Amino acid sequence: MKKFKLISGIIAIAVLSLMIVETTAVHTYISQLKSDAVTVHSNQETLESKVQTEAKKRKVDAQNARIDPVWKAIPGYNGLEVDIKKSIKSMKKDGTFDEKHLIYKQVRPEVHLKDLPPAPIYRGHPDKPMVSMAINVAWGEEFLPNMLSVLKKHNVHATFFFEGRWAKEHPDLVKMITDSGHEAGNHSYSHPDMAVLSNSRIREEIEKTNEVLEAAAGVKPELFAPPSGSYRDETVKVADQLNMNTILWTVDTIDWKKPAPNELINRVTAKMHPGAIILMHPTESTSKSLDRLIKEIQSKDLKIDTVSQLLNETRIFSDITQDK
Repeated sequence: MKKFKLISGIIAIAVLSLMIVETTAVHTYISQLKSDAVTVHSNQETLESKVQTEAKKRKVDAQNARIDPVWKAIPGYNGLEVDIKKSIKSMKKDGTFDEKHLIYKQVRPEVHLKDLPPAPIYRGHPDKPMVSMAINVAWGEEFLPNMLSVLKKHNVHATFFFEGRWAKEHPDLVKMITDSGHEAGNHSYSHPDMAVLSNSRIREEIEKTNEVLEAAAGVKPELFAPPSGSYRDETVKVADQLNMNTILWTVDTIDWKKPAPNELINRVTAKMHPGAIILMHPTESTSKSLDRLIKEIQSKDLKIDTVSQLLNETRIFSDITQDK
């Protein structure tokens, strides 16, 4: 009997010891879980805090379209800010802040070109690293094939402003140009001095050319370039009534004077700036200069695209990267 009691006591002690050990292990495990949870929560708070701090530093305000006393209508420009929720989500896997995983979103301005009173446009927004080639076409069709080939080689798109009479005589060229991804603009029908025409004649010149271009290429131009840059306020107002912007330029190749390629290129690059609209024509000088001119412009970290893209408020990829 005594032996049985002794064995029972030993077993009881062993069971009690095991329970104590297991209880201690459970408490340790639970404590570790709580500690890990606190750490994760702390890391999460740190990550969110860092993203929010960076978001404040990296925010770029949108800029409204405005009327400049010299350059007239200036398009607006999107702002830039960090998308906090998406940025945190992109970093959760590693649990640490990494600026490479910041995700941005563009913010539109409150005032757009369409909100401004009718005014001519000479340039894009000065902060946008883009320029446009505005090619007025009323003659020079023999130089167009080579120019189109060069533009294609560099994957560059331009805006061609067609005179209505020329477009009516060369609908195949108009179609070929627009099918290549270039933009079609209106350059009047008969190349008159728009500053001296009556309102009815202004409307007739613009509408007649729009009809020709729509018939030739199925496009309805939204941009109007007055011949020789000559206009009066009523010219701009009539174009606006037809839902068209009046386009001029800030850099002139003066290619109609037949400059040597080096002279043309130096003239343009010396005046090059973000937002520039470069006036040119299908001439031998431009045709021979175009390849080098595109390379020179691109070497300045400027993208070349259509006038409509230049006036668009959207930031381009290289611009967003630069802001980061």
